[in-house]
Amino acid sequence: MSAIDNLAARLGDALKAAGAQVTTAESCTGGGIAEAITRIAGSSAWFEAGFVTYSNIQKVRQLGVPEVHFAAVGAVSREVVEAMVRGAQAHSGARYATAVSGVAGPGGGSREKPVGTVWIAWGDGDTLFSRRFQFSGDREAVRLQTVEAALQGLLRLLDEENPAAG
Repeated sequence: MSAIDNLAARLGDALKAAGAQVTTAESCTGGGIAEAITRIAGSSAWFEAGFVTYSNIQKVRQLGVPEVHFAAVGAVSREVVEAMVRGAQAHSGARYATAVSGVAGPGGGSREKPVGTVWIAWGDGDTLFSRRFQFSGDREAVRLQTVEAALQGLLRLLDEENPAAG
């Protein structure tokens, strides 16, 4: 069992114990978090929905991300991933959510947001946390590190810890 499979299985156990469901809102991972979760047998009991909103237009349409954020701070930002979490929770009804937006590469980076820059947010009801990561490696490595960090954060959240810490 891979590290990601192990995290997803642990997440499923924790969500079942809590009687809760999770949703995902993904950009740079293209559905990788939802795929990891649904790889676990029985995940229909605790996985509600996954939103893959790769374009800014879909972040606005599907998740209600305020359009002004893209001009003000860009898609790879705290404001956008936090709005993605709130939109995913509102549209799915799930208590827990994670959202990701980043620059997986090989292109698309800038001085302020180089390749490997990823923002992840996690929500539990009204509680919201977010963190900027700087991952290394190629596109696949950045995406896998993002999936792993998102799942780890959800587990911390279910343990009533701050997923953005450390």
